[in-house]
Amino acid sequence: MLPSIIIPSSFNQSILHPSVFFLTGIPGLETSHAWISIPFCCLYAIAISGNGMILFVIITELSLHEPMYYFLSMLSFTDLGLCLSTLVTMLGIFWFNAPEISFDACIGQMFFIHGFTFMESSVLLAMAFDRFIAICNPLRYATILTNSRIIKVGFAIVIRGTMALVPLLLLLKRLSFCRSHVLHHSYCFHPDVMKLSCTDTRINSAFGLAIVISTAGLDSVLILLSYVLIIRSVLSIASPEERKKAFGTCISHISAVAIFYIPMISLSLVHRFGKHSPPLVHTLIANVYLLIPPIMNPIIYSVKTKQIRKAVLKVFRSNGSPSYVSYNIDQ
Repeated sequence: MLPSIIIPSSFNQSILHPSVFFLTGIPGLETSHAWISIPFCCLYAIAISGNGMILFVIITELSLHEPMYYFLSMLSFTDLGLCLSTLVTMLGIFWFNAPEISFDACIGQMFFIHGFTFMESSVLLAMAFDRFIAICNPLRYATILTNSRIIKVGFAIVIRGTMALVPLLLLLKRLSFCRSHVLHHSYCFHPDVMKLSCTDTRINSAFGLAIVISTAGLDSVLILLSYVLIIRSVLSIASPEERKKAFGTCISHISAVAIFYIPMISLSLVHRFGKHSPPLVHTLIANVYLLIPPIMNPIIYSVKTKQIRKAVLKVFRSNGSPSYVSYNIDQ
């Protein structure tokens, strides 16, 4: 008779509830991670310095203390938080070959990544409302978007972005994991972690989908509606020059909306329908979703917004000393 094999309770518990996950760098190019880290470091440096510069000039330049730029500072803050949420794990993989991340640290990273993502969606909606008021009801712009109301909007964005995640992550902690603990990304992403579970995840999937629809989904619909109203208002303007100027004030925001929602939708579609796609596809789209908005938003607003461009150039010309010279606002 063969002796029975006794599995230690600690080993069994580690299978059901893993102590670590293993993050993925660039599949198939593991030996080149040190070289691959160079462009990634440059991208992180551009994103962090760009958003930091936007925040600095808005805080120090009195001429930029207006609702439009307050919302832009919120956008830069969320982009900065999104970058910093993944910087340690990303560089840990490429520089130190350290793909391990504890389950609790993975939960924490997910909280910040998804929280800042939902907050950015809310900020883009607030910016659409700002453009709607500025174009469709300019005489009441200053009375509607007061400083106190902007502060309340900021608190509402933070609360909305964080509170929706608490039950989602608590539901994730109850799952058992008995499959491979290798994730497809260099950071913890909720659908990526959830699909490794060997228990029923229908509640998690349904709740996650409900949160996405009630946040990013609802925001995108309201943004689209606001631009329908903006276009209708602009077309009623007789002068072609005034039409061009009105549309020009929206170009930066439309670009920011596009570079945020297109990568996010692409990543969601890959996770939901691309189960048999190569791991490299998951990794590339995940990195695009993570880095493109924080990199491009400061560039877009620095190039397309005259006041931001002037303020940034003045900082460089004065070697970083804050300037308090007022500019004529040309929105």
